[in-house]
Amino acid sequence: MGELFKLIFGAMAGPIFLGLGFFMMYKVLSLFNLNVAPVVSILVVLTPIWLPYTLFYITFEKWMYYVKLKFALSQGRSTLRIQLPQEVFKSPEAMEGVLAQIHNVNTPDNLMQTYLDGKHPLTYGLELVSTGGEVRFYINVPSKKTKNAVEAQLYAQYPGIEVTEEMLDYTDEIIWNPDKYEMMSFHMGKKEDEIFPIKTYIDFGLDRLPKEEEKFEPMAAMLEQLGKAKPHERIWVQILITPHVKKTFKNGSLHEVPTWDKNAAIKINEILKREAKPILDPNGPYEGVPMLTTGERDSIAAMERNVSKYAYGVAIRWMYITEKGKFDGDCISPMIRTFSQYDIIGRNGIGVRWRTDFDYNWLSDRSGKRKENLKKRELFDYKARNYNYDLKTKIDTSKVFSVEELASIYHVPGSSIITPSLPRIMSSRKSAPSNLPTGIQTGI
Repeated sequence: MGELFKLIFGAMAGPIFLGLGFFMMYKVLSLFNLNVAPVVSILVVLTPIWLPYTLFYITFEKWMYYVKLKFALSQGRSTLRIQLPQEVFKSPEAMEGVLAQIHNVNTPDNLMQTYLDGKHPLTYGLELVSTGGEVRFYINVPSKKTKNAVEAQLYAQYPGIEVTEEMLDYTDEIIWNPDKYEMMSFHMGKKEDEIFPIKTYIDFGLDRLPKEEEKFEPMAAMLEQLGKAKPHERIWVQILITPHVKKTFKNGSLHEVPTWDKNAAIKINEILKREAKPILDPNGPYEGVPMLTTGERDSIAAMERNVSKYAYGVAIRWMYITEKGKFDGDCISPMIRTFSQYDIIGRNGIGVRWRTDFDYNWLSDRSGKRKENLKKRELFDYKARNYNYDLKTKIDTSKVFSVEELASIYHVPGSSIITPSLPRIMSSRKSAPSNLPTGIQTGI
């Protein structure tokens, strides 16, 4: 009911504030004894011209929010639990294949599907959960059309796993009750421009399929830290991914926004100094060609490889939840440091972009009410698989990641991970042979 009220108020707020603005202008002009009749007359005469455009721009975003929300709700949500087998010998490239196959942009066929049905790319949730130290893998997906496709691709790439749909979402066990629970939430994201890639499984050498005992598992540090959670603690890691597409009027955007490969091409041209006037050195081996360092060459190669793959808009958050009076701040920093596995100095990395706290609480939030409201909103957004960023600074807006980058952060870990808190199924289930006889035959 509260969300419906917010939606209705948001749609009405534009016209209301527009009217208040005209009223204030009238009062200001009256204070200076100016004749407002000519101004009002001109505005009234030109109403058929300016009013439709003004109301359109005011209400457009609210309308698109409503129809997109309606479309998303009509698809439903399902939480799939991935149970790991005893042996996994595949590299993260297998998860890259899964993410590439489920990259469904839901492109609308016509304007009616865009502006009336709200058809748009839907969000998936790649989630790691530690409940009292027991680590579980989840994927939260839209139920219609998508759930079966995700299951099929997971089984195709990891034949030994088991994928089961949870009857109740694991988030349902925690309700907003500040008298019972303490919590803190963090938004993580790329530290630099999104076109610079993080350290991926290719940089770790996992694409060459080394021996199992020689593999460096990027997720090992995070899984070990999640496994250290105490019985009264919960740590939830959520990676929300939405297919990255070009924004046009056909898919619901008033301003055309290209995909990230265009920005990557511009940045590469800047690094190569292609736009600058060449410096001719008759004694140099290559006239007019800038000399690149090894790091610059590697960065350009990684950027070109990155933007050539499917990509998602990505928002990363993790929450620490514990019983009242048992908050352990010492586990915060080690958990943040687990994301440093993907840092490359001079290229990119993953760091904290926002948190449910303030640098100076005594100045920003003396009563503690703002912090409490932020935590309440974060818990609601986590459960709804929704993401809100800081509208003032916009420092924690979602960033674009390629499927290669995502697969490095979230994948089915190999057999080299022997953390006791990471349960694995003892044996895999296999379907019966297709040529088994059916029915009962009787004869003489």
